[in-house]
Amino acid sequence: MGRKLLLENIEKPDINTIDGYLKYGGYRSLDKVLKGMSPDEVTEEVKTSGLRGRGGAGFSTGLKWTFIDKSTDKPRYLLCNADESEPGTFKDRLLMEKNPHLLIEGMILSSYALGCNTAYIYIRGEYMFILRILERAIQEAYAKGFLGQNINGSGYNLDLYVHPGAGAYICGEETALIESLEGKRGNPRIKPPFPAVSGLWDCPTIVNNVESIAAVVPIIIMGGAEYAKIGIGRSTGTKLISASGNINNPGVYEIEMGVPVEEFIYSDEYCGGIKGGLDIKACVPGGSSVPILPKSLLFKESNGSPRLMTYESLSEGGFQTGSMLGSGGFIVYDEQQCIVRNTWNFARFYHHESCGQCSPCREGTGWMERVLHNIEYGHGKEEDIDLLWDIQRRIEGNTICPLGDAAAWPVAAAIRHFRHEFEYHVRYPHRVKDADHVYQPEMKYHTV
Repeated sequence: MGRKLLLENIEKPDINTIDGYLKYGGYRSLDKVLKGMSPDEVTEEVKTSGLRGRGGAGFSTGLKWTFIDKSTDKPRYLLCNADESEPGTFKDRLLMEKNPHLLIEGMILSSYALGCNTAYIYIRGEYMFILRILERAIQEAYAKGFLGQNINGSGYNLDLYVHPGAGAYICGEETALIESLEGKRGNPRIKPPFPAVSGLWDCPTIVNNVESIAAVVPIIIMGGAEYAKIGIGRSTGTKLISASGNINNPGVYEIEMGVPVEEFIYSDEYCGGIKGGLDIKACVPGGSSVPILPKSLLFKESNGSPRLMTYESLSEGGFQTGSMLGSGGFIVYDEQQCIVRNTWNFARFYHHESCGQCSPCREGTGWMERVLHNIEYGHGKEEDIDLLWDIQRRIEGNTICPLGDAAAWPVAAAIRHFRHEFEYHVRYPHRVKDADHVYQPEMKYHTV
């Protein structure tokens, strides 16, 4: 049984109330930090922990904090990115719904470290019921003196607000989030300047994910060095994984970094194997935007070592043979699933969510959706597969924000590893017109 730092008390019936949270040790880090540590000391603890951004980027959280501009008299802001819109990812929702005070405590600690007196939680529009939960929890924290003026008699002041978005995936990108928070259309900004220098209202701003901020609490309580002992190498601590697809036990799991992928899928402690006793075909390990991995590459690295649930192991081999841990949206596909249909479904999503600011993304996502639709429904041609490959490579790396890359990578990986399924759709259109069609391996395996 792996160590639980964020989900330890998640099933306690009263953990969502401040009295319940206090009963289980909540807010005990505040006196330690506000009365006994300087902001720089808190930042150093987070750096020592090795905590990396849990929203998908995997960048050092403590190092990111050091980038905030302290040379200006402008106010500084901390923004919590709760716009959890990545298909296959639902871990942040669980934390906010079941244990909102853990996030609030993390916001207080992080804001103190950054020298912020105002902070925001930006939550996706589809999570309105969770917004109410957070607002109630914030009111409770104010009533207990954990927010507002002179927190716990320390002299530190912090106001915390929740701001709902309007349901746009693009607002998960930090500068689009800032634009939306300012009341503008959520279009990503050109960088530089980076938010740490010029962010919300042109002031120094740090944007962190829900899980990243929540993880600051156990880091401060146990110490950065102890936290760093959990995991393997540069992948330290625990990670929340949203497991879904054709598995027996879908849900959110907290794992210690370094669990073998095969163990995570097949052990009763986690996913419990493939539903219906079927074989596994493929897996998307980090949310819809990361490359899909076939079974042949999922469990072993190129040197034969077991592939692990870490940033480094899942990306081993680059996109030729690896993928990314990303946001931890772990989607499993059994042998009866159609990779072409799945790829088309992802492409539909990214076309719909493109802000349209960059022509490669605006036009390219539309082209990929249309071509994939034709292939999936038996109207494709052989040259369409190469056309898809050409479109995705023209999108990747040519947009202001990573949405273009997020749209291109799944298509590239699907063609790279499952070209035979695309060819099957083209060569046997009468079969794929059946909505329940299953790929029949009548052709030789091809790769790009």
